[in-house]
Order: sequence, then C-alpha cells, then structure tokens
Amino acid sequence: MRVLFASLASVGHTYPLIPLAIAARDAGHEVHFAAGPEVHPPLAAHGLRPFRPGDAFYEVYAEDLAPELARLRPDLVVHEWGLPGAAVAAHRAGIPGLWHGFGRMFPEGIGLELPTRNAEVVGRPHLDIWPPSLQDKDFLATERRIELRPVAFSTPAPLPDRAGRRTSRPFVYLTLGTAFGTPELLRTAVAGLATLDAEVVVAAGRVPLEQLGEIPDNISVHPWVSQAELLPLVDLVVHHGGSGTTLGALAVGVPQLLLPQGADQFANADTLAAAGVALRLLPGEVDASAVAEQAHLLLGRHGQVERRDAARLIAEEIAAMPSPAAVARLLPEYAA
Repeated sequence: MRVLFASLASVGHTYPLIPLAIAARDAGHEVHFAAGPEVHPPLAAHGLRPFRPGDAFYEVYAEDLAPELARLRPDLVVHEWGLPGAAVAAHRAGIPGLWHGFGRMFPEGIGLELPTRNAEVVGRPHLDIWPPSLQDKDFLATERRIELRPVAFSTPAPLPDRAGRRTSRPFVYLTLGTAFGTPELLRTAVAGLATLDAEVVVAAGRVPLEQLGEIPDNISVHPWVSQAELLPLVDLVVHHGGSGTTLGALAVGVPQLLLPQGADQFANADTLAAAGVALRLLPGEVDASAVAEQAHLLLGRHGQVERRDAARLIAEEIAAMPSPAAVARLLPEYAA
C-alpha cells in the first residue's frame, strides 16, 4: 500500500506524524511525505521520501497537492490538523484520508482552521494522540477517533553532560520551543531557576545564546537538545505549553510548569492545570521569583505529591494507548 503523509513544515506539526510514518514504512508500506523543505532532513534520514508539493514552503494548499496525488496515486493520505488543504485535495481526488492530531483539539482563534468545521471533509476519522481524559469533551463526543500513543521524536543530539552526571539535586529541563521563545522570557526563567538547588538544562531554540547574558553555574544552555532522550531523566519540565513538549512530559509522568505565550499553549496550560498535573504562569504573572516559587513547589522533595501522582496516572493512560506499530497495521482498513 502507498501512504502519503502531509504536514506543515515545522517541528511542532511534522514531528508528531513521524512515528506513525516510520511504523507504516516498517510494516511494508511505501511511504511518501509532503512538506516544505525545512523538515526534509529528519524525514529523509528515516526513508520517508519527503518532497515539496508545488511552491509550498510552510503551508500546503489543495492546488499544491492535487498534481502530486495524480502522480503518486496513494491509497491513503494522512493529513495533519494544520493542513486542511491536504484533506480537501485527497477528498476531491477520491482518496481516503485520516486527520492526524498534534495534541489536544485546539480552540478557535489561534490561526488554524478547525478540522471539525471543514464542510468538505467533515466526518473523516482522526488519529488522536492526546490522552482521552484530557481531550476536549465535545471532540470526544462527536468525532470518529483512532487512539494513537504519542511517541516523542527529536533529531539526534548529544545529551548534555549534566544529564549523564546525575547528582542528588533535582534535574530541571527548560525550553520555550521553536516558535514563541523570546530572550526576555528565557532570561527571566533562567534567573528564577538559577536560585533553586537544582541542575538545569536549557534548550534555547530560536533564542541566540549570546542574548542570554551570564549563565549561572547550575545552568547549562544549548541551542538544541534531544528532547525525546532527555525527558525521561528529568524531575521537572518548565516550558511554553506547546503540544509536543506537553505530551512528552505527560508520557514520562513528570510535573510541568507552563509559561504559555500563544497558539494552543493557553488551552494546554488551562487543561493541565485544571486536571491537577501542572502549574501555570500567565504572561502578566511571570517574573523570576514567580518561576522560582512555582518550580520549587513542583520539585519532588518539596511536596505537591498530588500533582506528581496525577502526572503518573496520565503517563499510565498514555502507555496503554495503541502504539504506532499497532495502528500502522490497521491503515489498510481505512484505505479500503
């Protein structure tokens, strides 16, 4: 069977699809991946045949994909939530398709079209990687869902020295992702975490390292880390609330402090805070002392046992979801 995956050309939208694409390849299917060139290297490294449809660099529209569908004649198209044009193109070509989520069903008003509102492709099943207990209740009640365990994916990078040199001090991971981080916010978070008796690893992402100033001794800063390898080692994740980092931390059952800035991050922060698995600081609440205070509360030896226990229960829920390999075996049923 030939399967075409399609996503926006960004880490947050492409990486959630890669585990299933790899599993489909391993199951013997011929896999192709339509996306802008920015995300081609990790796709090519895993034999997923990436290509740029039309003139697309970030978004892919129906007219970009239509000629490629005629050329490849896939049996199934897996199109992520941020790419309704791919769903429309597949529908018009008479090719079965599946939506693929990147997190919790996002609210209106974040700059993406809701996949549940597109009249031309309404009713297509959703590969849902968000744990059901935290998923949007209307989405659960009204949409056809195929549960799929979220599996963290990141490009290879050496683990920071501190990760391999664990001490009795808590280990904290700080990231603001690849799209919304600013030097000001990252400096504030670093200043707050520097006051803790903890080892801190920072992934600076889009923030140039030279804009962070002097780095305290208990902090190590890196342009990029292999988040998938690092998360199982940490005691606390302080981050922006992006779906990838949120899911990665949920899957390993560690407490989270969320500093949402935009997109779906506020909805994720609200959901996790309401469920008792995380704390959050909204933009007007963030300063170094607030970051330090909230992080101190979440670290293991300082209490907040109920949040750690709640996070572990979510991790168990995620572990029980069907694996990418199990779902890949079902894909021919949706191409029929």
